[in-house]
Amino acid sequence: QVQLVESGGGLAQPGGSLRLSCVASGSILSPNTMAWYRQAPGKKRELVAAMHSDGSTNYAASVKGRFTISRDNTKKVVSLQMDSLKPDDTAIYYCNFNRGCRSYWGQGTQVTVSV
Repeated sequence: QVQLVESGGGLAQPGGSLRLSCVASGSILSPNTMAWYRQAPGKKRELVAAMHSDGSTNYAASVKGRFTISRDNTKKVVSLQMDSLKPDDTAIYYCNFNRGCRSYWGQGTQVTVSV
């Protein structure tokens, strides 16, 4: 079992920044992938950014160049630095841990980008 706890959501103005963090606990084995997804009202949950245990990353086209994912394997933390925020980034952001056929989710944290 893996437990994920997110923090760092909130309200930001367009062009502003927020940083999300997710602390993992439990059976953290490698190889694995830690990622951030988001779900806006009326839309499907989508991948925002993922970082594999080998250090490789994937980003959604819509956030590439604006968001940066990082992880500290010692502290079992994955973070998402979000810069140049846009209103379209408004969503609930979920942390995800995936290893093989097992996938775990955090409870989600709200990010709202508005004037």
